[in-house]
Amino acid sequence: MAKAKKGKEEAKVFKVAPAREQQIIETLETNYMPYAMSVIVSRAIPEIDGFKPSHRKLLYTMYKMGLLKGNRTKSANVVGTTMKLNPHGDMAIYETMVRLTEGHQALLHPFVDSKGNFGRQYSRDMAFAASRYTEVKLSEVCSEIFRDIDKNTIDMVDNYDGSLKEPTLLPTSFPNVLVNPNQGIAVGMASNICSFNLSEICDAAIAVMKDADTDLTEILKAPDFSTGGDVVYNREQMSEIYKTGRGSFKIRGRYTYDKSSNCIDITEIPYTTTVEAIIEKIIELLKAGKLKEVSDIRDETDKMGLKITIDLKKGTDPEKLMAKIYKMTPLQDSFGCNFNILVEGSPMVLGVNDILCEWLRFRKNCIKRSLRFDIDKKSDKLHLLKGLEKILLDIDKAIKIVRETEEDEMVVPNLMKGFKIDEIQAEYVAEIKLRNLNKEYILKRTQEIEALEKEIAELNEILGSNAKIEKLISKQLKEISKKFGQERKTGIIGEEDTQDIEVQEEIPDYPIKLFRTRENYLKKISLVSLRTSGEHKLKEDDEIIQEIECSNRSEVIFFSSSGEAYKIKAHDIPDTKASLLGEFIPNLLEMGAGEVTLGMTATVDFKGWMLFAFENGKIAKVPLKAYETKQNRRKLSNAFSDKSPVAKIYHISEDCDMVIMSSIGKALIFNTSAVAEKTTKNTQGVSVMTPKKGSVVSDLMLLSEASIKNVSYYRTKNIPAKGSFLKEEDAGFEQISLLDE
Repeated sequence: MAKAKKGKEEAKVFKVAPAREQQIIETLETNYMPYAMSVIVSRAIPEIDGFKPSHRKLLYTMYKMGLLKGNRTKSANVVGTTMKLNPHGDMAIYETMVRLTEGHQALLHPFVDSKGNFGRQYSRDMAFAASRYTEVKLSEVCSEIFRDIDKNTIDMVDNYDGSLKEPTLLPTSFPNVLVNPNQGIAVGMASNICSFNLSEICDAAIAVMKDADTDLTEILKAPDFSTGGDVVYNREQMSEIYKTGRGSFKIRGRYTYDKSSNCIDITEIPYTTTVEAIIEKIIELLKAGKLKEVSDIRDETDKMGLKITIDLKKGTDPEKLMAKIYKMTPLQDSFGCNFNILVEGSPMVLGVNDILCEWLRFRKNCIKRSLRFDIDKKSDKLHLLKGLEKILLDIDKAIKIVRETEEDEMVVPNLMKGFKIDEIQAEYVAEIKLRNLNKEYILKRTQEIEALEKEIAELNEILGSNAKIEKLISKQLKEISKKFGQERKTGIIGEEDTQDIEVQEEIPDYPIKLFRTRENYLKKISLVSLRTSGEHKLKEDDEIIQEIECSNRSEVIFFSSSGEAYKIKAHDIPDTKASLLGEFIPNLLEMGAGEVTLGMTATVDFKGWMLFAFENGKIAKVPLKAYETKQNRRKLSNAFSDKSPVAKIYHISEDCDMVIMSSIGKALIFNTSAVAEKTTKNTQGVSVMTPKKGSVVSDLMLLSEASIKNVSYYRTKNIPAKGSFLKEEDAGFEQISLLDE
C-alpha cells in the first residue's frame, strides 16, 4: 500500500503539462527558417570567390600563420588555430583541409601544399592519415587568392566571439568559383559546380569583359577535372549549361589495351565515381554472367597512380568489351550541373556568363578599394613630405624653434606656427632625428614629391576609368594564366564517336524445347541434351500439356488466368534436364497469389496472331505485335478479354484451316481469314461457333492435327455456325492440350 501511494505521488510530481497550441506558420518562421537560412548562407553554398565559409576560415588562418612562405607545419597545428575562427570539431576542419590538398587530388589547382597521406579523390576506401602525421602550407596559387588582402580590398568582420577579425570574402584575382569544383547540399537547395581549365576561364573572363553575351562554347571548350577522363561533348547540351547553369553531361574513364598480356588497364575514371564502385559493379556483372569475356579484375593502384587491370579471355574484342563496361558501370557517369552560388548573401542559379559578370563586378570593386588604399597612403606620405619641404627653406629656424621651446608639448605648435604647417606635418618634422636635419637628407626626401604626385595622378586616372580597370584585370588574368595555367587533364570526344556503339549482350543461340505441365512447371531443355535424356520426371498426377520448339534468343509469353501476359527472355530461364521437375512458373514470373498459366508461346520477330477461343463461341484474333514493347516490361495488363472463360489459346504464323470443338462433341472447320483482326488486346472477338444451350466451346486446333476424314462435312462457308456432330470415324483424333504452335 505504501509503495502504491508513493507511486501515485511521483506520478503527480512528473505530470506533463498540456502542449501549447502553435500555428505551423509561426513554428516555421521562428524555428525552421533561421536554421534553413543559416545552412544556405553560412555553410553549404559557395560565394562568388569560390569558397564556403569553412574553406575561407581555414585558408585565412594559414595565411595569418605565415604559411604562404616558409616551411610546412603540422596539420594539427593549423586545425587547432582554425578553431579560433571556425568553432567546429578538429575532424570536421581537418576533412575540409584534406580536400584542398595537393595530395588528395580533388582540385585542378590545390590550395594546400601537402606532405603525407591525404587519401585520394578517386578512392572510397583509401583513408587519410591523422593530422599529427601530415604537414601543410599554402600553395603558390594562394598568392593570387590573397592578392592585396591587406589593402582593404574586402570587408572584415568579427569572429564568433569578437576576439579576431576575419574576411567576408577573399579577393581572388581569377574566377576561382569556376576553376575548382564545389558541391554543397543546403535546405531546399543544392549546388554542384564543375571545374574548368584555368587558362580557358581566364580567356573567357576577358571575353565576357568585352561582351557580356559572348558565346563561350568556342573559348571554354568543356569542363576539366583533376581525375582526367573524357567529356562526351554535345554542343547544344554544353551551351545550355553555360546559359542556364543547369544540365548534365557525360564523362567517361580512359583505358589502354596491352596486347602482349591481353589485358585492359583503366588509368583515369570520372570525377563522380571511385575505383571501388567500378570494380564492385564489374564483379557483380561477372557473377551475373553478363561479362563473360573477363577472366579477372584487380586494383593495381599504387604510388604511381590509379590503375584497374582487367584480364580478358582469348579472342575477346577489347573495344566491344569496353563499350559494354562504359554502358553498364560507373566508368561512364553523368555530372549534374547546378551553378547555385551566393551573390551578396542571396542564392542564385547563374550561367557561366552571368557568374563571370558577377565575378568581374566583385573584382572591380576589390581593385577600386585597393587603388583608394594606395592613393590614401601615397597622399598621406605626400602631405608629410610637403611639410618637410617647407623646412628646407630655413633649417636653422626649425632647429632654433625646437631649441628655444621650453616645454616639450609646445614643440609641435611652435613648428606649426613658424612654418605654417598642420599638426601631422609638424609631428613628422619633430620626430626627425637630429642627425637627419641636414640639407642632403631633406633634399633626398623632398625629391620624392614629384614622383608621388605623378603616381597619385595615375592611380586617380585608373580609378576614374572603367576601361583602365578592365585593362588591369585583363593584364592580371593573362599573367595568372601564363604562370599557373596547365594543359587540360580531361579530354573531349564527340558524341558521334560513341553513339554508334550499341552494346548488345551476347546471348548463346541454340535450339531448345519448352515443356509446360498441368501443375504449372516449366522445363527448358536443349535439343542436344534432349536426345540423350530419358523419361520426364513429373509430380504425381501431373502431365505435359504443351511443347514448344524455339531458340534460346526467343521471347516467351505466358498468359495467366488473371487476364495478364508475362514476358521473359528464353535465356533467362535456367537450363534443366528431363530428370528434373523444372521451374515453378508462378515463382519464375512472380505471379500473384492463385494465378495459373493458361498457355504460352515463343517468338523472335513477333509475327503472326494470337487466337483466343472463348467458351461462348467467340474467337479473338490479335496480332502478336500488340504484345511487343520497346521497354523490357515483364507484365502486360488486359492481355485478353475476361468476359467469357478461355477455352484455348493458339499462336498461328499465317491464316489456316482450324477446327473448333464444343463440349457435346460438335465440330466446325473454318479458315482464320474469316475472323477479323482486332488491334485491341482485350477484344471479345467475333462469333465463330454458336454452341447449343447447355454446351460450351472446349477446344481449338489446326485441321492438320485432327483425324477428320470427311472435311467438307464439317466446313462452313459463313460464320457463326452451329457445327456438326462428329461421326464415329472422325472421333478418334488425339486431343491436343491448351496452346500449341
